[in-house]
Amino acid sequence: MIEKKDIRALSKEELRNFFVANGDKSFRGNQVYEWLWSKGAHSFEDMTNVAKATRSMLENNFVINHIKVDTMQRSEDGTVKNAVRLHDGLVVESVLIPTQTRTTACVSSQVGCSLDCNFCATARLKRMRNLEPAEIYDQVIAIDRESRLYYNHPLSNIVFMGMGEPLMNYNNVLKAIEMITSEEGLGMSPKRIMVSTSGIPKMIKKMADDEVRFKLAVSLHSAIDEIRARIMPFSKNFPLADLREALEYWYRKTKSKISYEYVVWKGINDDKKSIDALVKFCKYVPCKVNLIEYNPIDDGEFQQASEESINAYIKALEATEEVVEKTLTQLVDN
Repeated sequence: MIEKKDIRALSKEELRNFFVANGDKSFRGNQVYEWLWSKGAHSFEDMTNVAKATRSMLENNFVINHIKVDTMQRSEDGTVKNAVRLHDGLVVESVLIPTQTRTTACVSSQVGCSLDCNFCATARLKRMRNLEPAEIYDQVIAIDRESRLYYNHPLSNIVFMGMGEPLMNYNNVLKAIEMITSEEGLGMSPKRIMVSTSGIPKMIKKMADDEVRFKLAVSLHSAIDEIRARIMPFSKNFPLADLREALEYWYRKTKSKISYEYVVWKGINDDKKSIDALVKFCKYVPCKVNLIEYNPIDDGEFQQASEESINAYIKALEATEEVVEKTLTQLVDN
């Protein structure tokens, strides 16, 4: 039996051509495309203004591999955590993070992860596959609906900080963002989207060359190569000198400030040497630092640093007039 293709893998032009090839009018492709993206149809039967015979033809040729929110958990602070089941039974996570003024979707880009960050629970799963553009888009749609339901306003922002390394699924992530920002999709401004990477220099340069308009965040966690390699072993292949060069290139091309995600761990990067190294690294490119609270995944070496250590970072960064933002965001990975 031949496996049917997900119809959302087709562009609007390919859909129009499909209908013409099957003896129908090309505008039918526009109609179906709108149902798939703007209206978020989960099945061909949902397409009520499309003739029944046409719906049957689509059913015979395609599927809609829509995600399903298996379980949803709401915490006391209003955060909504979704376990998202994909069409092949695999599961990823997405999160709705509310504040008084906005709601942010934290979405996944891979099942598991391509990298080996020692502090991250997702890294222990290893990468099983990349998410398709529609699967990324569906996470955003689901969280937008939750935002409207629980907070009475549409989704404000999106961060690619869930499961996976977005730049290792580059083409699909960009296609998803293209649809999220399209008027035929959610119509969200790219300035409200942030892609977070563990730091792959050549891909950061590629984003700059591709003239993307979304924001960039880098999981830094240390500005000392030896310590960063202990935290994120893959970074041995991407030394900080190369990362710095790529970030300088990014800023020259985009003029877009970079966000550094930084967790301070007890006995790892909570000393003055680490603080001084971060302050120095922040001077290379206009940036802000998000100091993120860590949720331990076990009783191992990665434990949240003391409040005194966090405050030492904040004091040093503020003294250099860097913009510091201490966030209590609970990342999906932790």
